[in-house]
Amino acid sequence: MTERLIVLRPEPGASATAERAISAGWDAVTAPLFTIVRRGWSPPDPAGFDALMVTSSNAMRHGGAALARYRDLPLYAVGEASADAARGAGIGDIRTNGPDVAALADSLRADGRHSVLHLAGEDVRAFDERGLAVTRVAVYAAEPAEPDGLSGALAEPAIALLHSPRAAARFAEYCDGHAIDRAAIAIAAISPAALHEAGGGWRSAVVAEKPGDAALLDAAAKLA
Repeated sequence: MTERLIVLRPEPGASATAERAISAGWDAVTAPLFTIVRRGWSPPDPAGFDALMVTSSNAMRHGGAALARYRDLPLYAVGEASADAARGAGIGDIRTNGPDVAALADSLRADGRHSVLHLAGEDVRAFDERGLAVTRVAVYAAEPAEPDGLSGALAEPAIALLHSPRAAARFAEYCDGHAIDRAAIAIAAISPAALHEAGGGWRSAVVAEKPGDAALLDAAAKLA
């Protein structure tokens, strides 16, 4: 691949994505827009829920030992990254659906779930909770970080990977705030919601067919 690929997601995911991209022939650099910080949380009684919902792998990475209390609940995850993190936390019954939280909520309703524990970050994108009684508990926070070297990396045409709607919005703000021409940058978004938050004016844009690094890199390859 001839164009530079810019990975904006937080660590440790940023390095993992960059390594995967480099192995596929990309010139990939990391410039995380956020730093993930664990939050202390009080685990609710699992007896009050019939499903666990996870919309980011960070919830599994930062949930700690208390996650063991929920191993008997079915877990609904957006994308394979969240599902893999759940397996690493010892969760056995995992169902995935995408491309976003709206599709995941549809799966919960279709399976007859009602009382849902959503382990999430402090900033959560709103979705249609109709028919669901959702208890949301923040186990981590994504705090804005100043991305080292991002302005320099964008000095020439590049492709940016947008792993979340919040990252997409912040990347757009960064470019506008640093007088970086959107028309020189292509974007590959992990979901329609992320693409929407990025706004317009980019050289080109594409959405991954499903959540996850493999599909996102496949989408980026269409822009190169």
